[in-house]
Amino acid sequence: MKRSTKILLSVLATLVVLILVAVIAPLINPDLTITERPFLRFVFVAVGLAIAYGVYLYDPKDTAWVVGTREVVYMAIGAALYAIFSYLFNGTVFVVPSISQVALRPAIVIPMFFGYAFGPVVGLFTDAVGNMFADALTGFGLSPQWCIGNGLVGFISGMHMLFESKKKALNTVLLVGGALTAVVVLLFFLTRREASQLFFDVDAGIFGDAQISVFAGLSIVVGFAIVALVRLLVKNEKVALAVTWAMIGNILGIGFAALSDIAINGYSFAAAIVGEFLPAAGTNMLFAAILLPLVVVAYEAIQKQSGR
Repeated sequence: MKRSTKILLSVLATLVVLILVAVIAPLINPDLTITERPFLRFVFVAVGLAIAYGVYLYDPKDTAWVVGTREVVYMAIGAALYAIFSYLFNGTVFVVPSISQVALRPAIVIPMFFGYAFGPVVGLFTDAVGNMFADALTGFGLSPQWCIGNGLVGFISGMHMLFESKKKALNTVLLVGGALTAVVVLLFFLTRREASQLFFDVDAGIFGDAQISVFAGLSIVVGFAIVALVRLLVKNEKVALAVTWAMIGNILGIGFAALSDIAINGYSFAAAIVGEFLPAAGTNMLFAAILLPLVVVAYEAIQKQSGR
């Protein structure tokens, strides 16, 4: 089977699984029915998958796009692990006050790692499918456009494989990430007085009449600072690669999901970025900067022991 066919089938498999979960899950739990603009949500799913396939078409001969039996197994394992651990950490105990349902998700390092270690396609499937199953398990509702946004996080985490000059690409990615971080934080400070950024804080009885916390707004800065320190101070190049590409994947993937809600939920640009993107991407960045290096080092140790 041609590589292009395998990549296309992988992308379509991701789409099919998301559709099946969206159809079957409500039969088990009616609360999981997608009642608001289901078609538009899947339009954004298709757009996200088209972006991923477009990146493949730009450089289809690169070995990063190899999809064989081993990669398929990694997809299944990664998606299962991510779904289980996301479910464990996605309850209301770990909620981050925001415009929508956002939780602390240290499990995000799983698709980031799978993308880094096994390639963009594995990262895409692991993150998108695992996220969809995790949402179904929690019972809070299904947001397929967010699942594909998360899928782009795993996808981009593996894109370091496409560059021969990894150091040059790494520095460029770090600069782009820093610029994007500065822009969204500036927007946070400019819109601090808008009371449309916090719809979800059940314990405090807040539903749309407050701003997000300073911690939520600035967590992305702290996360980026740690990523930059890892890039500049850690001598292990593999750790630097994993953390830096996961950082830009997190910004772009979660940014895609948040911006889609402007059309789907009618959010303003400021509300989508400040009230939704920052709480989700900021906490993800912290976990990527702190936990991902530990996972990569452990993986390296296992490889050395196995002689690979």
